[in-house]
Amino acid sequence: MPKIIWLLIIGMSTNVIASSFLWPLNTIYIHEQLGEPLSAAGVVLMMYAGAGVIGNIVGGRLFDVIGGYKTLVIGMTFALGFAILLAFNHEYYQYMAFLTGIGLGHGMIVPVFYSLAGSLWPEGGRRPFNAMYVAQNVGVSAGTALAGIVAAFHIEMIFVANSITYLLLFLFAVIAYRGIQERSTSSAQVQKSKNFKQQNMSALAILSVGFLICWVAYVQWLSNISVHMQSLNIDLYYYSLLWTLNGLLIVIMQPVMAIVVRKWVTTLKAQLITGAIIFAGAFLVLTQAEVFTVFLLAMIILTFGELFVWPAVPTIANKMAPKGSEGFYQGIVNSVATGGRMIGPLLGGMIVDHYDMHTMFFVILSLFIIAIISFAMYDRPLRKSNKKLPLQS
Repeated sequence: MPKIIWLLIIGMSTNVIASSFLWPLNTIYIHEQLGEPLSAAGVVLMMYAGAGVIGNIVGGRLFDVIGGYKTLVIGMTFALGFAILLAFNHEYYQYMAFLTGIGLGHGMIVPVFYSLAGSLWPEGGRRPFNAMYVAQNVGVSAGTALAGIVAAFHIEMIFVANSITYLLLFLFAVIAYRGIQERSTSSAQVQKSKNFKQQNMSALAILSVGFLICWVAYVQWLSNISVHMQSLNIDLYYYSLLWTLNGLLIVIMQPVMAIVVRKWVTTLKAQLITGAIIFAGAFLVLTQAEVFTVFLLAMIILTFGELFVWPAVPTIANKMAPKGSEGFYQGIVNSVATGGRMIGPLLGGMIVDHYDMHTMFFVILSLFIIAIISFAMYDRPLRKSNKKLPLQS
């Protein structure tokens, strides 16, 4: 990979490490330290995710207007400023406001990294977006592990560690990305590409339906499935072990995935459909899960599904984006992912509360039918306009 992609990987990982200091402990801190009910913690997390959705759109659009470097500096300034405020103010309403500000800044940063990766290594195809995906997973693994170590000393040190990490990210970005220059787009190219904007947006909307469903399903593992495992008397340690395995597999399987997408599942559409079918297979296994080994098998299957889907969607968005709108398209798909993470736990929880866990699994399975159809049909508006979308990896 080009050197600049490695620098982007460091930045993306650090950004996710910073956010990963907070998200595993938000509910615990708000409920146990601030004495607020779980519903109050849920409101805070929903506002954080909602701010992330807005940040994705704003950050992507700013990338197109003022460029990647300036947008990164703005987003990191937001995140750093609110992180410092949170480190010194922990009352509930202050917590809500400052965490929402961090969510906005973090949301602005993520689509810019994806947009820069695609712009600076256009010949890389799927690979720059896969690199950003792996970087995010490395950040989550490292951040949650470090959070546990810091919290063991004192839980409020988490906020200090979060602000220090954002400070390091800000300084790194100012130094490493100052001379960065994404591929410029001429006004003639922009005007020509506008002819396809309506068809492209229609295709992106269809693609986003499937992407949203995949995320709604995926986050059940972060919420309702963890509760389900504990109800089966499976220790929390084993649940954490599943995510350790997930992170390891994502890194270890990269050489294998490179061969698979080069020789067999060669088109991005095929990768999406294959990934969605594998996701569905994981939830089919979950319908029979009562012991840890079956949950382990389901997690392994789920991981293979995300290896196909998560890098493919931003790659397609980059290919579909009219010249001069690459950032906006990355903002859209990242906001869809954030939206899925926001509504998924609520939707799954409502189904479980009114029915049971197995009903939730079967509802998710039925939704995957819609996801597969959307992945199979998303490029139809482009075919109708006689615009060929390059689907090769």
